[in-house]
Amino acid sequence: MKNYLVTGGSGYFGSILVDYLLKKGNKGVNVDICPPVASHPFLVNQICDLRDYSRLVDVFKKYGPFDAVFHLAAMLAHSIKDKNLLFESNVKGTENVVKACFEFGVKNLVFTSSNCLWGKPFNRPVIEEDKPEPIEIYGQSKMIAEQVLFEYGDKVHSAILRVPTIVSSGRLGLLAILFEFIEENRILWIVGKGNNRYQFIYALDLAEAAILASNIHTTRIYNVGSDNVKTLREIYQYVIDGANSKSRIKSLPKAPSLLAMKIAHWLKLSPLGPYHYKMISESFEFDTTRIKTELGWKPTKTNEEMLFEAYQYYLTNKKEILDRQNASAHRKPAEMGIIKFIKWLS
Repeated sequence: MKNYLVTGGSGYFGSILVDYLLKKGNKGVNVDICPPVASHPFLVNQICDLRDYSRLVDVFKKYGPFDAVFHLAAMLAHSIKDKNLLFESNVKGTENVVKACFEFGVKNLVFTSSNCLWGKPFNRPVIEEDKPEPIEIYGQSKMIAEQVLFEYGDKVHSAILRVPTIVSSGRLGLLAILFEFIEENRILWIVGKGNNRYQFIYALDLAEAAILASNIHTTRIYNVGSDNVKTLREIYQYVIDGANSKSRIKSLPKAPSLLAMKIAHWLKLSPLGPYHYKMISESFEFDTTRIKTELGWKPTKTNEEMLFEAYQYYLTNKKEILDRQNASAHRKPAEMGIIKFIKWLS
């Protein structure tokens, strides 16, 4: 039995990883500012703001030593209005976590980074050596957090997992808007032709990648993501067909649609931020050769399979979902804003 600490274990992926670790016969500690999702005899839940180093030290002292730390906690741009708080939480929080690891002799840390490190399309899969160029504060905070981990690279071995959108049962947030349209047989509007390919990662595949990465002996970046990525139009149609929905997919002209989304964001009428309206009609995929070759990892589900699984969860648990209070951003539906008007027209 190993003992792990997970930051952000009350969040969407964090709760999945915690459950995954416990089912493998381990014990752990969940550190989060949100209340825990579940209890377990071998799990300790601690409410803690990672910016409070003394509080974090208390957790390490009381419940360590830890075999590894999984640092998942992060504030998202569309879930918080105070951008300075987001930046401080994501960067200072990361610095405090790796500092505590060093102080208490934890050799391995796994950090979930993001494809939001870029806000432009590539005409090829993105490799680990590509230089990040974030266009909004969340991506910037992840980039600087990565730099902090490399500064501690000779003291704590950090596996930096660059992660696309995580999808499986329970994933909500902006996806809940898509699911509501499909359930109500609304038109699904896509920007452009919908022939762009945008990669996801299955939550349990990411959990397995995190465990494999918790044993490396250096600080290293690994891309993760699904294989055989189909076009966005094909993926949406797969879910529509599986749901027996009467929804139809229609295209919007690209240039005026992107301008309208930008204006809506500026007016604070839309849940879609700069990354979303920059990338919604573009292709983005990670090259996952390194983690497959070095750690023997491989994905098990395609984009369309995991998205349909998430839709089925939404449909089955809709009443409970709508009643949720104080849940993390990905475990509750995002607010529609001006998209309510688009829904009315659909």
